[in-house]
Amino acid sequence: MAIPFKTNLDGKVAAVTGGGGVLCSCMAKGLAESGAKVVVLDLRKEAADLVAAEIKAAGGEAMGAACNVLERESLEAALADIKSTYGPVDILVNGAGGNHPLGTTSKEYLFAEDIDKVEDGFKTFYDLDPKGIEFVFGLNFLGTLIPTQVFSKDMAKSGSGVIINISSMNAFTPLTKIPAYSAAKAAVSNFTSWLSVHMSKVGIRVNAIAPGFFLTDQNRALLTNDDGSMTPRGQTIISHTPMNKYGTPEDLLGALLWLASDEGAGFVTGAVIPIDGGFNAFSGV
Repeated sequence: MAIPFKTNLDGKVAAVTGGGGVLCSCMAKGLAESGAKVVVLDLRKEAADLVAAEIKAAGGEAMGAACNVLERESLEAALADIKSTYGPVDILVNGAGGNHPLGTTSKEYLFAEDIDKVEDGFKTFYDLDPKGIEFVFGLNFLGTLIPTQVFSKDMAKSGSGVIINISSMNAFTPLTKIPAYSAAKAAVSNFTSWLSVHMSKVGIRVNAIAPGFFLTDQNRALLTNDDGSMTPRGQTIISHTPMNKYGTPEDLLGALLWLASDEGAGFVTGAVIPIDGGFNAFSGV
């Protein structure tokens, strides 16, 4: 694959959670293209293996591994496999995340006539399910914290390492309809700041990438119709994105490779980098 520039990650071991997905598989390939030995971690072993196979077919070095980012035992088992194959992890990309319908409202605003509305599938703020909220916070925040606990201990002992979390532009400005996801990603950004300070004395840099709108398997049906045209929500997004387009997975690679490089970003820690086509900067007027 084409990468914007090649930083020197030779000899580094990089682990990418959620690596079977659209965005994180591209990140895994970019890290491999820069010389890292890449571990593609995903809840679905077949998805992880597929990405690892694509990396190897392109001349890189990679392995796939199944793990659940919410289960310490699963992560520790994956780490044991990694260390027996490649050694300790030097770069961790916390890419696993997502939303849930139970943490999503049906409309952007609460209208008086909807307060007591009872309709199958219709949810106001008052219908949000705490279990759905818990799921979203667990997957995004604990799914960042627990892998970091497992994979960063070797970094701390060696005195160097890089952690790159995946936040979102809605951590800066919450999006309508998805309060749980917006708040959970804000927690990831806040945790990134906290962790960067906490880990500073053991040589670990901690930063985050905050993607704007990218078409993925999770949001494609919300943003596009079957014929490829945009849904009303998709049209609203594009109208509020000054660059007037969605991002592509490759748009994330420049920031990823820069942050992963000690030579390029050795004095960068605690940063959350928006990659959103100007969405967060645009006031709407």
